[in-house]
Amino acid sequence: MGVRRRPTAAEKIALQLKATLENVTNLRPLGEDFRWYLKDTVALKGGRGSASMVQKCKLCARENSIEILSSTIKSYNAEDNEKFKTIVEFECRGLEPIDFQPQAGFAAEGVESGTVFSDINLQEKDWTDYDEKAQESVGIYEVTHQFVKC
Repeated sequence: MGVRRRPTAAEKIALQLKATLENVTNLRPLGEDFRWYLKDTVALKGGRGSASMVQKCKLCARENSIEILSSTIKSYNAEDNEKFKTIVEFECRGLEPIDFQPQAGFAAEGVESGTVFSDINLQEKDWTDYDEKAQESVGIYEVTHQFVKC
Protein backbone atom coordinates (compact mmCIF):
# COMPACT_ATOMS: atom_id res chain seq x y z
CA MET A 1 0.00 0.00 0.00
CA GLY A 2 1.39 3.41 -0.91
CA VAL A 3 1.20 6.08 1.79
CA ARG A 4 1.35 9.86 1.98
CA ARG A 5 2.66 11.78 5.02
CA ARG A 6 0.00 13.64 6.98
CA PRO A 7 -0.15 15.66 10.22
CA THR A 8 0.14 13.46 13.34
CA ALA A 9 -3.42 13.92 14.66
CA ALA A 10 -5.23 10.58 14.49
CA GLU A 11 -7.86 10.28 11.80
CA LYS A 12 -9.90 7.35 10.62
CA ILE A 13 -9.80 6.43 6.96
CA ALA A 14 -12.03 3.77 5.46
CA LEU A 15 -11.18 1.43 2.60
CA GLN A 16 -14.21 1.00 0.36
CA LEU A 17 -14.55 -1.80 -2.17
CA LYS A 18 -16.75 -2.02 -5.25
CA ALA A 19 -17.19 -5.15 -7.36
CA THR A 20 -19.61 -7.06 -9.53
CA LEU A 21 -20.55 -10.33 -7.82
CA GLU A 22 -21.91 -13.27 -9.82
CA ASN A 23 -23.74 -15.87 -7.70
CA VAL A 24 -21.54 -15.22 -4.63
CA THR A 25 -21.95 -13.18 -1.46
CA ASN A 26 -20.14 -12.55 1.84
CA LEU A 27 -16.82 -11.60 0.20
CA ARG A 28 -14.45 -11.02 3.07
CA PRO A 29 -10.83 -11.20 4.15
CA LEU A 30 -10.19 -14.68 5.55
CA GLY A 31 -8.62 -15.13 8.97
CA GLU A 32 -7.21 -12.86 11.63
CA ASP A 33 -3.84 -12.90 9.89
CA PHE A 34 -5.24 -11.47 6.62
CA ARG A 35 -2.69 -9.14 5.02
CA TRP A 36 -3.74 -5.70 3.88
CA TYR A 37 -0.15 -5.41 2.64
CA LEU A 38 0.94 -3.25 5.53
CA LYS A 39 3.82 -4.07 7.84
CA ASP A 40 3.11 -6.46 10.73
CA THR A 41 1.95 -5.07 14.05
CA VAL A 42 4.86 -3.67 16.05
CA ALA A 43 5.07 -2.05 19.49
CA LEU A 44 5.27 1.74 19.51
CA LYS A 45 7.81 3.63 21.62
CA GLY A 46 6.58 4.92 24.95
CA GLY A 47 4.00 2.17 25.52
CA ARG A 48 1.40 3.72 23.22
CA GLY A 49 0.11 0.35 22.07
CA SER A 50 0.69 -1.18 18.67
CA ALA A 51 0.14 -0.36 15.02
CA SER A 52 0.04 -2.19 11.72
CA MET A 53 2.58 0.08 10.09
CA VAL A 54 5.12 2.38 11.70
CA GLN A 55 7.38 4.79 9.85
CA LYS A 56 9.89 7.08 11.52
CA CYS A 57 10.66 10.53 10.12
CA LYS A 58 14.40 10.78 9.44
CA LEU A 59 14.42 14.53 10.15
CA CYS A 60 12.42 14.82 13.39
CA ALA A 61 12.36 11.14 14.58
CA ARG A 62 8.55 11.29 14.97
CA GLU A 63 6.78 7.94 14.57
CA ASN A 64 3.88 7.85 12.11
CA SER A 65 1.53 4.86 12.10
CA ILE A 66 -1.46 3.13 10.53
CA GLU A 67 -3.51 0.76 12.68
CA ILE A 68 -6.00 -1.71 11.22
CA LEU A 69 -9.23 -1.45 13.24
CA SER A 70 -10.12 -5.14 13.12
CA SER A 71 -13.54 -4.56 14.70
CA THR A 72 -14.54 -2.57 11.57
CA ILE A 73 -13.91 -5.39 9.04
CA LYS A 74 -17.09 -6.11 7.08
CA SER A 75 -18.02 -8.42 4.23
CA TYR A 76 -19.11 -7.31 0.75
CA ASN A 77 -22.45 -8.95 -0.05
CA ALA A 78 -24.67 -9.58 -3.06
CA GLU A 79 -26.87 -6.60 -2.10
CA ASP A 80 -23.75 -4.36 -2.22
CA ASN A 81 -23.17 -5.34 -5.86
CA GLU A 82 -21.60 -2.54 -7.93
CA LYS A 83 -21.70 -0.04 -5.01
CA PHE A 84 -18.83 1.21 -2.84
CA LYS A 85 -18.96 -0.26 0.68
CA THR A 86 -16.56 0.20 3.58
CA ILE A 87 -14.81 -3.10 4.32
CA VAL A 88 -12.26 -1.87 6.89
CA GLU A 89 -11.17 1.29 8.70
CA PHE A 90 -7.66 2.40 9.60
CA GLU A 91 -6.56 4.78 12.35
CA CYS A 92 -3.87 6.94 10.79
CA ARG A 93 -1.30 9.11 12.56
CA GLY A 94 0.95 11.06 10.24
CA LEU A 95 0.31 8.72 7.28
CA GLU A 96 -2.54 8.28 4.84
CA PRO A 97 -3.11 5.22 2.63
CA ILE A 98 -3.27 6.14 -1.04
CA ASP A 99 -3.37 2.74 -2.74
CA PHE A 100 -4.54 -0.81 -2.05
CA GLN A 101 -3.68 -3.93 -4.01
CA PRO A 102 -6.01 -6.83 -3.21
CA GLN A 103 -4.23 -10.18 -3.29
CA ALA A 104 -5.02 -13.72 -2.13
CA GLY A 105 -6.76 -14.52 1.12
CA PHE A 106 -10.36 -13.54 0.43
CA ALA A 107 -13.32 -15.91 0.83
CA ALA A 108 -16.94 -15.87 -0.38
CA GLU A 109 -19.99 -18.13 -0.44
CA GLY A 110 -22.38 -19.28 -3.14
CA VAL A 111 -25.63 -17.27 -2.96
CA GLU A 112 -27.89 -20.31 -3.44
CA SER A 113 -25.72 -23.19 -2.25
CA GLY A 114 -23.70 -21.69 0.60
CA THR A 115 -20.61 -23.34 -0.91
CA VAL A 116 -17.52 -21.73 0.63
CA PHE A 117 -14.84 -20.52 -1.77
CA SER A 118 -11.65 -19.81 0.17
CA ASP A 119 -8.31 -18.40 -0.93
CA ILE A 120 -9.83 -16.12 -3.55
CA ASN A 121 -7.10 -14.10 -5.24
CA LEU A 122 -8.22 -10.64 -6.41
CA GLN A 123 -4.82 -9.48 -7.68
CA GLU A 124 -6.10 -9.43 -11.27
CA LYS A 125 -9.32 -7.60 -10.15
CA ASP A 126 -11.36 -10.60 -11.39
CA TRP A 127 -11.93 -14.15 -10.09
CA THR A 128 -14.02 -17.02 -11.48
CA ASP A 129 -14.92 -20.54 -10.37
CA TYR A 130 -17.72 -23.07 -10.63
CA ASP A 131 -20.22 -23.94 -7.88
CA GLU A 132 -20.74 -27.71 -8.18
CA LYS A 133 -23.67 -27.72 -5.74
CA ALA A 134 -25.62 -25.01 -7.55
CA GLN A 135 -24.26 -26.06 -10.97
CA GLU A 136 -23.50 -22.48 -11.98
CA SER A 137 -20.51 -20.28 -12.62
CA VAL A 138 -19.48 -17.84 -9.90
CA GLY A 139 -17.28 -14.80 -10.13
CA ILE A 140 -16.08 -11.47 -8.80
CA TYR A 141 -15.36 -8.84 -11.43
CA GLU A 142 -14.17 -5.24 -11.82
CA VAL A 143 -12.83 -4.91 -8.28
CA THR A 144 -12.05 -1.27 -7.50
CA HIS A 145 -11.46 0.68 -4.29
CA GLN A 146 -11.37 4.14 -2.80
CA PHE A 147 -10.36 5.66 0.53
CA VAL A 148 -12.72 7.98 2.40
CA LYS A 149 -12.36 9.88 5.66
CA CYS A 150 -14.69 8.62 8.39
